[in-house]
Amino acid sequence: MNKGKFYITTAIAYTSRKPHIGNSYEIVLTDAIARFKRLQGYDVFFLTGTDEHGQKIEEYAKSAGVTPKEYVDKVAAEIKDICDTLNTTYDKFIRTTDDYHEKVVQKIFKKLYEQDDIYKSEYEGLYCTPCESFWTESQLVDGKCPDCGREVTPAKEEAYFLRLSKYQKQLEEYIESNENFIYPESRKKEMLNNFIKPGLQDLCVSRTSFKWGIPVTFDDKHVIYVWIDALSNYITALGYDPDGSSDLYKKYWPADVHIIGKDIVRFHTIYWPIMLMALGEELPKQVYGHPWLLFGADKMSKSRGNIIYADDLCKLIGVDAVRYYLLSEMPHANDGSISYETIIERFNSDLANTLGNLVNRTVAMTNKYFGGVIQAPKAKEALDDELVNACYEAVKLCEKNIDSYHIADAVEAVINLAKRCNKYIDETAPWALAKDEAQKERLGTVLYNLLEGIRFISVLISPFMPETGKAIQAQIGTTLDTYESLESFGGMIDGNSVGTATPLFQRIDAEKMLADIEEKQKAAQAKEKAFSEIEGIAKIGIEDFMKVDLRVAKIKDCEPVKKAKKLLKLTLDDGTGKDRTVASGIAKWYKPEDLIGKSVIVVSNLKPAVLCGVESQGMILAADCSEDDVKVIFVDGVPAGAQVR
Repeated sequence: MNKGKFYITTAIAYTSRKPHIGNSYEIVLTDAIARFKRLQGYDVFFLTGTDEHGQKIEEYAKSAGVTPKEYVDKVAAEIKDICDTLNTTYDKFIRTTDDYHEKVVQKIFKKLYEQDDIYKSEYEGLYCTPCESFWTESQLVDGKCPDCGREVTPAKEEAYFLRLSKYQKQLEEYIESNENFIYPESRKKEMLNNFIKPGLQDLCVSRTSFKWGIPVTFDDKHVIYVWIDALSNYITALGYDPDGSSDLYKKYWPADVHIIGKDIVRFHTIYWPIMLMALGEELPKQVYGHPWLLFGADKMSKSRGNIIYADDLCKLIGVDAVRYYLLSEMPHANDGSISYETIIERFNSDLANTLGNLVNRTVAMTNKYFGGVIQAPKAKEALDDELVNACYEAVKLCEKNIDSYHIADAVEAVINLAKRCNKYIDETAPWALAKDEAQKERLGTVLYNLLEGIRFISVLISPFMPETGKAIQAQIGTTLDTYESLESFGGMIDGNSVGTATPLFQRIDAEKMLADIEEKQKAAQAKEKAFSEIEGIAKIGIEDFMKVDLRVAKIKDCEPVKKAKKLLKLTLDDGTGKDRTVASGIAKWYKPEDLIGKSVIVVSNLKPAVLCGVESQGMILAADCSEDDVKVIFVDGVPAGAQVR
């Protein structure tokens, strides 16, 4: 049964670092929807991938001492490995460094420029390097970036701009006439009231201050900025080309849904639709902005030792258990919470006790009372109808909640069916029926109903926990796993045999596991502290380090500072053509004649400070070699003015 096409995408992951479990939620969420749609009979195309250009990547690569391409190759491989570890069924993994993508992005940029939807001007504003975003003074929150809360710096450069303002009215009308385009409703109101209706400013879409990006073909000073590059992946992956698109693109576009985090809704519901309008292409049918997953009430950080990585958690409790937790714990509209305590609690209560115990008991009783042979349901009672109706209701609830992206509610519907089956065991008491030979047909009917109820569970749970679905089917002795088979209760074949009762999930010893985890967290914290704190100096991010300007300078002259026994006054040639004066507390270890002619490293953008009457315009680098030994770092042979990084 083919219900037509269904094109679903995640946001592409930024290749700055290995993603933690909160970042991995989106790929599991999208995979569950894609699997359910395939189960229903849709022709699904599922896209994910990585966003690999930008200033931040360039800086991370410099810090790591590798090329940007080497850096993104490593991180992209880690991201892809996590997708595979989590058993996700993407049809394509796009990288924005893929050759075909880069070429089409250049064509898109040129097309928009030639039709005057992109124009050259100059940008002057406040720039946030981590977010790669320009802001006006009025957009800042407490003087900092409104998205990430970090410091911004004044920036001015020549740039190309996309005419958002030209399409404002058209976009506003589209959003208001397509009520489910932005979902949920709260995100739609936020976009309209906070961003669109107050007036759209044209968007900076090129940069000249860094090189790690896709070059503008007709202006090689510029690289194409993140929005046109990254957002275009949704169509380039299918073979879109302004000069003639592929059959794959014609088949699957427009996207049925973009699954994205709530923090990037603006880019996907304002910038992206306007780009498509300008290109003359259809807009995606829906953009779903999901909430975040937090560690308890906190964000994950290395300094707290509370970062959880998906691959580590999979080793701890298994892939399907990780998928179950992520999908069941995240609310529809509010941020979710992850903690080891709740992971263990959910594992033991829902998976080991409710689901695992149901399958184990039912298969064990079938083996014990009937030698493993499935009996025909010949002795039905009114109580059975309640179980049958519960199975049909679970199918309806799953379908309804998947369609509205209430994924946790869909998962809950399956677990509730397992609870109803367990209740049916208590109501029918098979162990009591087994004692009465006259009740043998009734006992066979009860066990048949339980096995069929479990079959329903195995099919419905397969998009969320695919390996568990297969394992259940093997134990109950069936291969009937289609969605159509859930239209009628009675798919189990009497005369077939069940398998061996094997626990699906072994209960976790919570006290022991938590103690082990706490020990590992303390070790991680200690390791991070050792690396990030030296003599009380706290760890800084790459964006903070990049603010420090280190330059090579040659010492032209040196003399003692009369009012201070510890200070020497250095006159430096730093390559600017003007002498720089630095007061340095190294008189105990060096004489002036030892230093003249030597090349040193100076912090050139340090605020000037007056020390004993000398205005010091920087600081030279030296190493504490022991408690009472300091050595200046000399770089003789390096030209004055050379940047150290």
